[in-house]
Amino acid sequence: MTPDAATGDRRDVVPFRQAVRAWFTISLQTFGGPAGQIAVMQHHLVDERRWIGQRRFLHALNYCMLLPGPEAQQLAIYVGWLLNGLRGGLVAGTLFVLPGLVALLALSGIYVTYGDTTVVAALFAGLAPAVVAIVAQAVWRVGNRALTNRVLLGLAIAAFAALAVFGTPFPVVIAVAALAGWALHRWGSPVVAAGGEQKDAGERPEPLISDDILHHEQPSGRRTATILSVGLVCWLLPVAGFALFTGRDSVFTQQGLFFSGTAVVTFGGAYAVLAFVAQRAVEHYGWLTAGDMVRGLALAESTPGPLIMVVQFVAFLGAYRAPGPLDPWTAGIAASLLTTWVTFVPCFLFVLLGAPYIERLRGNHALSAALTGITAAVVGVIANLGLYFAVHTLFERTREVDAGVVHLTVPDAATVRPASVAITVVAVALIFWRKWSVLRVLGVCGALGLAAGLAGLPGT
Repeated sequence: MTPDAATGDRRDVVPFRQAVRAWFTISLQTFGGPAGQIAVMQHHLVDERRWIGQRRFLHALNYCMLLPGPEAQQLAIYVGWLLNGLRGGLVAGTLFVLPGLVALLALSGIYVTYGDTTVVAALFAGLAPAVVAIVAQAVWRVGNRALTNRVLLGLAIAAFAALAVFGTPFPVVIAVAALAGWALHRWGSPVVAAGGEQKDAGERPEPLISDDILHHEQPSGRRTATILSVGLVCWLLPVAGFALFTGRDSVFTQQGLFFSGTAVVTFGGAYAVLAFVAQRAVEHYGWLTAGDMVRGLALAESTPGPLIMVVQFVAFLGAYRAPGPLDPWTAGIAASLLTTWVTFVPCFLFVLLGAPYIERLRGNHALSAALTGITAAVVGVIANLGLYFAVHTLFERTREVDAGVVHLTVPDAATVRPASVAITVVAVALIFWRKWSVLRVLGVCGALGLAAGLAGLPGT
């Protein structure tokens, strides 16, 4: 570490080039969902390089958990801002998603080119059951951490029923959960009290850089107005450009507006919003099929970066199959980049806009209670996503049941896929019993699907 870094240059508390190399290294290791991504940052930034203390790291994470969007990427933006100011936040957040963007774009191209061949179709037939098990693991992990009492368990069950049985819109479920958490706190319920920091926070080595010299700016109306105006223009200008040149009803304009909207309601991580995205993309817009959606999630699980990057795959398929006047490949790539842009630019806006006010959020129990309500509901939301994927993976056909306020998707039991069921059982055993990593499980299930498909077994 340089003397400047040690003595506290408030713009670059670590050399910028050294920080860029660190963020690039981190970006190549961001597999395993948000928990794994946060663990990678913890290892590199807190434990190994000791650029930021554990308590400050957790405080930044708590703030990012309050925001819509992928909390791991937002945490990277925030820590990058602390270490190197505005350019640090921009570089950290961009590098965090760049490897996944490139990898998933390439995989999307392979999928549309070879997805109908026997080999590739069989491979994806094995990956889809693995996704069902992976989502089940997410339900267990989040639920084990979040549902610490019966009230929170009740919120999770209510959220699942609202989505799976009554067809309640996802944003409504999240808003009601936040209101419920706040109301319980207001009424003096201890079950949604703000949690403290992790017990081992003080047991880690002290950081080489003091909290006092980390980059910070005083909040001001001028700064807020500047970031807000520049951020909104950067966010929405590409959407306006596509609407102008391709029309308001083009797939590009539809995707730009839709994914701009989902960017502000993705509380609780990618799993929480993917059921909403899948339902709208498959059933309303028809950009892809339910099977495509499950396979896209499997691809996103196998690449670095936030899982919400699967929306890039959704956009690619939608534009590739309905390119309008453009070449399908040009349309697919353009839609991928536009969707990635409108999904992640808001993350920069939210973090950089709120960073100077972060200390004012410390110890705000009302906000923590609202977040607790959302986190509990997210367990039910993820469970609904798992149900959606299971129904469309394990059965060939489904039917809709509408009876008053009840809106259900029911599988046709006669169309069960035996091979998919068997591979799902294997995936569940590997994840919950053998504790295998996501990548290893995807590899094994892909191989099983390939073997079953080449052998001509039913259900693949």
